[in-house]
Amino acid sequence: MNNSEIEPAVTRSSGQNGRALNAQNSLKRSAALDKNGASDEVTPLLDNGNNRSAESSIRSSEDEWEGANDFVGQPWTKKPSLYWLLPAFALFATAFGGILVPKLNLILALVCREYLYDRAATDPTYIFSPVLLESDNPQCRQIPEVQALVSRFMLSLTIIPGILSAFMAPKLGALSDRYGRKRFMAITSTGLFLSEIVTILVANFPDTLHYRWLIAGAVFDGLSGSFTVGMALTHAYAADCTAPPKRGVAFGYFHACLFTGIALGPLLAAFLIRTTGEIITVFYVALGIHAFFILYVLFIIPESLTKKRQQLAQMKHISVLEALSSLDGNVIMGVDIRAIKKLNILEPLKILWPTGPGTSTHLRMNLILLAAVDTIVFGVAMGAMTVVVLYMGFQFGWDSAQSSEFISLVNIVRVSCLVILLPLLNYLFRTRRANRERRESGFVISERNSGSDTLDLSIIRFAVLFELIGFCGYVVSRTGSLFVLSGVIAAAGGMGSPMLQSALTKHVPHDKVGQLLGATGLLHALARVVAPLFFNLLYAATVDTFPQTVFVVLAACFGIAFIVSWFIRPHVYIEEVGEATANSSRWREDEGAGLVDEEIGGY
Repeated sequence: MNNSEIEPAVTRSSGQNGRALNAQNSLKRSAALDKNGASDEVTPLLDNGNNRSAESSIRSSEDEWEGANDFVGQPWTKKPSLYWLLPAFALFATAFGGILVPKLNLILALVCREYLYDRAATDPTYIFSPVLLESDNPQCRQIPEVQALVSRFMLSLTIIPGILSAFMAPKLGALSDRYGRKRFMAITSTGLFLSEIVTILVANFPDTLHYRWLIAGAVFDGLSGSFTVGMALTHAYAADCTAPPKRGVAFGYFHACLFTGIALGPLLAAFLIRTTGEIITVFYVALGIHAFFILYVLFIIPESLTKKRQQLAQMKHISVLEALSSLDGNVIMGVDIRAIKKLNILEPLKILWPTGPGTSTHLRMNLILLAAVDTIVFGVAMGAMTVVVLYMGFQFGWDSAQSSEFISLVNIVRVSCLVILLPLLNYLFRTRRANRERRESGFVISERNSGSDTLDLSIIRFAVLFELIGFCGYVVSRTGSLFVLSGVIAAAGGMGSPMLQSALTKHVPHDKVGQLLGATGLLHALARVVAPLFFNLLYAATVDTFPQTVFVVLAACFGIAFIVSWFIRPHVYIEEVGEATANSSRWREDEGAGLVDEEIGGY
């Protein structure tokens, strides 16, 4: 018996008083729904001016989010809203994007300094230019051994927080359901805050603190969940205080802030470096932004989960744990079988191979192929990030400011494609058609799920093709201008990732979307560890012979993804044959004539 089988039993064993009270609330809501339904049935087809109040009521119900009644009568300063969080998150994303290149170049200077000192200690005749942390140190960029050392060290700084955050992400997310979002958003930023403190200390005292102390900062970052958990918690906060019909738009706002911050952050970092002449200034600014974010989250924005909802989640969690501990047959020879099953991190991937009524071989192949392409696109993006910056300094001698400008340009193109080109394509090929059908029929036509359509697959294929062309351009580029052009072309492929996620969700019923995205999140977590490991080691092994080798392999990955994308079929999805009736019958058997709703279930 698993948790999903236990929870209904736990719910039925909850306190009778709370059940009766919640049942009364359920009756009131059902009566309200019946009234609304009756008014909807008598609403005339043509507007005569009397149904405006009904339309206003419908819009109001769509805008209202679950839990809004908990804040009735509260001042606006106590009511949660995503607009409380957006400005602070924009700063948070700007700090995240602004330190990427300066931190890499700081590590390059620290590693080069250590390498040159060690070589001079073994060879007294060796003469070298001094390494200054506040300058770009062009002499360090042309030493293959230094490039290899930096690549290996950056690999450690990528893998450590990746592995730790993979373990911490589900724990922090579950704890935020029971104890509120604010404190865990603050914890996530605290890890980055401590990481910046370590970086500043190492930069200010390089003779006392070895550059490997930066690993401690990576540990702090990983234990707090890293930036990925911060993004997930902001989504959770927005979901708490946003109606489901508008939730996608809310998430889009945060993604826009993320990519805008990554685009503007390097530009601001380049400006600070040129103005002050010191690279460490960027880290002081990032430290201040993290401190502001922590204080703002803890003391300014309202909590999205009330104490009542937090306590309900805590009681439900305790009840489930007690029910699990009372089960027999879960311990064999002193070994807890449940604990062993929890260690199987690949268990969520079973949704990519569904069986039973409504499924087909084409469905399973589509899910596997889409997940494979999505993982390749994400893995290449993670693996190429550090290598591209190292390669620019090695091949073209670019300093921190020039590298930051390149990163900003690439992200500006990516954001432009996501907020301009992608909505334009959707309007031209979907919205206009829907508007025309509505005008011709006189009413809104509800479109049922029919799987990924031709537009989805076409955008995915063209996006992967742009990435392929861009990385092939990296291979042949021997001038900075051609390299920049290749980066712009590859950035246009940024439309592929959201379209891949969207296409995957169209293959499963609505109640399986979260489970499916959890499976792809697992693949992303694995790619975040494996891809940087492989590509950084490859670059370190080939930088002194043929440094473009890593781009050849990356282009080959996109070539495979492009070929695979042509085997994905349109209009394939799980057909829910009689599923609603079956579920309704099972629910009636379990609950008899009792009322069951979200509050009675403890959700």
